Amino acid sequence: MLGWFDCSEVDAFADGVVADLLKRAPPFGLQMPAKKAAERLRRMPDVILARAETFARAKRPGFYKKTRLGNRVKWGLKEAGYPADFADMLSEELVAVITLAARKSAAAR
Repeated sequence: MLGWFDCSEVDAFADGVVADLLKRAPPFGLQMPAKKAAERLRRMPDVILARAETFARAKRPGFYKKTRLGNRVKWGLKEAGYPADFADMLSEELVAVITLAARKSAAAR
């Protein structure tokens, strides 16, 4: 039962997502020419969401861990200087992908 509240793997994954995002598209880099910024942002979530799907299938996080992951990513992005709307959108999408991947994994068993 105490394993439900051990969030070290979730925290490490969330911190990795934020670090990866900072490397791929720093917040100040979003002020580049619109065409270049749009192309960079278009590819970025696909890579992160694919990692999230793999993480969800391997770890099958429960409600608490999914919530913690979304919150940690959201606040990590906001603290890094990303716009609040972007942080909200990406964290919600991340939790949705993890939820669906975990369900698929559970159904396959």
